[in-house]
Amino acid sequence: MKRFLLAGAAILAAAACQSTTDETQAAEEADTAVTTAQTDVATDADIALPTGENDPYLWLEEVEGERALDWVRAQNERTLGALQSDPLYEGYYQEALDVLTSDERIPYGSIRDGMVYNFWQDETNVRGLWRRTPLESYATETPEWETVLDFDKLAEEEGKNWVFKGSNCYQPEEGGRWLCMVSLSDGGKDAVIQREFDLSTRSFVEDGFVTTEAKQGLSWVDADTVLIATDWGEGSLTDSGYPFIVKRWTRGTPLEAAEEVVRGDTADVGVFPFVLETEDGRRLQGAIQADTFFTSTVWWLPDGEETPVEVPIPPKSDIDGIYKGKLLVSLQQDWAPEGQPVAFKSGDLVAFDLDMFLETRALPAVELVFSPDESQAVNGVAIADGAALLSIQENVVGKVLKLEPGSGGWTTSEIALPGKGQSGIAFADKDVDTVFLNYEGFLTPDSLLRYDVATGEVSPLKSLPAKFETDGLAVEQFFATSSDGTKIPYFIIHKEDMPLDGTTPTLLYGYGGFQVSMNPSYSAVRGRLWLEQGGAYVLANIRGGGEFGPDWHQAGLKQKRQIIYDDFIAVGEDLIARGITETDHLGIMGGSNGGLLMGVMLTQRPDLWDAVVIQVPLLDMLRYHKLLAGASWVDEYGDPDIPEEREFLKTISPYQNFDPAADYPKPLFLTSTKDDRVHPGHARKMAKLFEESGKPFFYYENIDGGHSAAANQKETARRSALEYVYLKRRLQTGASE
Repeated sequence: MKRFLLAGAAILAAAACQSTTDETQAAEEADTAVTTAQTDVATDADIALPTGENDPYLWLEEVEGERALDWVRAQNERTLGALQSDPLYEGYYQEALDVLTSDERIPYGSIRDGMVYNFWQDETNVRGLWRRTPLESYATETPEWETVLDFDKLAEEEGKNWVFKGSNCYQPEEGGRWLCMVSLSDGGKDAVIQREFDLSTRSFVEDGFVTTEAKQGLSWVDADTVLIATDWGEGSLTDSGYPFIVKRWTRGTPLEAAEEVVRGDTADVGVFPFVLETEDGRRLQGAIQADTFFTSTVWWLPDGEETPVEVPIPPKSDIDGIYKGKLLVSLQQDWAPEGQPVAFKSGDLVAFDLDMFLETRALPAVELVFSPDESQAVNGVAIADGAALLSIQENVVGKVLKLEPGSGGWTTSEIALPGKGQSGIAFADKDVDTVFLNYEGFLTPDSLLRYDVATGEVSPLKSLPAKFETDGLAVEQFFATSSDGTKIPYFIIHKEDMPLDGTTPTLLYGYGGFQVSMNPSYSAVRGRLWLEQGGAYVLANIRGGGEFGPDWHQAGLKQKRQIIYDDFIAVGEDLIARGITETDHLGIMGGSNGGLLMGVMLTQRPDLWDAVVIQVPLLDMLRYHKLLAGASWVDEYGDPDIPEEREFLKTISPYQNFDPAADYPKPLFLTSTKDDRVHPGHARKMAKLFEESGKPFFYYENIDGGHSAAANQKETARRSALEYVYLKRRLQTGASE
């Protein structure tokens, strides 16, 4: 029941590799010729810049506009011509594709009636297979998979560019058939259609539930009823583009006949349905009214009643599940329940008796389940059959704890997992006594472990072979000092014999927003094409993220946001002060909110880096709230329509702070036409300023792909290859382009 996030926040893999001097020189000459032809434009006095409400490049916000797409295609042709002609490109692409489509990947999945369901993509199954195998077979080295749904075949038969966006499954009776709503996106957009699918027959249900394309939410009530929030027509979406009306829809009736049960308003981020199943099988219907990105009201819809009942929890909190009759709630704000002699801190996990609330409709006594210390943060809670599990991180190292209530309060016990890295819960379900746990580190391939709730035993289930050479590599954690004296942790992976003379090509990655944590992860693409070649990779745990709980995130909200950028700058300066690298060899990368971070770094400190990879970014912070889902993020960034917040946004907005006279490093912009979350106009308009100013830049826009900027693994491999050819040119050789 977590709220929608701006980005999946997975770290996008990057790599660069060495080439011979002749190859590099030839590639640079070809690139220079293209850049020179492109940048012979105008003097500074002739450059049209965005000022106040005057934006000369609004036409680039027309996503499918002919003029805009002509400009995009021209930039794509120029950039692909320059980077794909590099002698290293094809090798990079094949290496990335080999990793991304290799059979040697862990097939993560969910368990239903003893069957493990998995979504799988490879070189043959580009759009992917939804498949299943018995748990016993899954535990073997060569599981016997049965195809449930072939998305390549479906797309071909229906003439659609289908991208699988997940399934929402429900079993009305124990041991009976499973009904699923399968979400399909045209080209990777957030907007989907949902179609009812029967797992037993492996086919779509004739005359079953089918929705129209929209950003939507749906929950099963019973076999013949769903709650749905969708686009009901004109005036039914919020300013953020999400639905604010939830209706109850009965099988066999048209969607238009669904009965309204909850209504928000256009100022909300959105209103979405949920169904919470109790331990004795009752299904509690409800809706979450997200009035901002971080605050919401939770409504319970009692059977047979028309008026919703508010669940008495704080606006900044999340319901995490039910265990032994207790409703578990994680807090993102301090809370002193009225009339109770207790007070809780932001970041705490608390609980209260659910049946008592359902009976009295008043808040029962609230009890503390877990309170993280300053080095810890709660990642999430998962309920299995017979266990409640808590995922936390401690100094950005993951742990999994078992929770248990008792007469003296709640107790925790750590589940022993291998090594020091990122541990987490990969799968848990309240009706299944098997839990999947995963572990990985920067140099440790993914491992999938099986936790048996009944015995407490943890056993290896799947593990990946090493995909790149780690001998001679080291992982360290350092701390940089930010502008206010706060210590900012960062990880660095480097050669053990790395010289401290400033010559190491170094790639620094950051995100810094929406309480999304940047954790250790294993990337074979990064390993093969960057670390093996002598490059160092740095992951910055700057404020705005969730590495140390809600306070770490909230330290950089709205007008306090500059501290996030100061944190990142501090890490970059610390790397140089330690002798690890210097400006000519230091590159940075980030996507989505991290793309905004990159834009700010480009305009505030162009002197500190020589390569900037800006992925699916926000860059125009005075108009972001008017573009696609942008209005939902005003609680994070501030509202440009509020004068004092607008004044601050003016100071950080990369688009408005572009200086035609500045000496910027040559950036690489990447975005997607089909991204219906962060508008491609952000990257388009910023790149256009570079073009109009005669400044060199690269720009690539995937015509499909959604917010990940890639609709399939081949496109992901291409994007990675483009990024690392660019990084190699800028950093590995110290070339000046």
